[in-house]
Amino acid sequence: MSDANVRIPEEAKDRLAAIAAAEGLSLRAYLARLAETMLTPAERAERVEKALAALKEWNGYAPTPAEQDDLDSELDRRLAQVTSR
Repeated sequence: MSDANVRIPEEAKDRLAAIAAAEGLSLRAYLARLAETMLTPAERAERVEKALAALKEWNGYAPTPAEQDDLDSELDRRLAQVTSR
């Protein structure tokens, strides 16, 4: 496997290195593991589609885009309340 150089602020590198060290990993190993566990936007969208299809099949739940926007707004509002405490 070839390596790549990524330019990030020194503070970010130091933070990631500290997190990696706390988990007993090198920064290289930590970033490789992180990359394996993160989803791309396309992968996230695919999971959302599958979840919505499963919900619709299971109980008929099929929100409209407007209902989804309302639910997202409500979730954002509630998360803002919790994080502001």
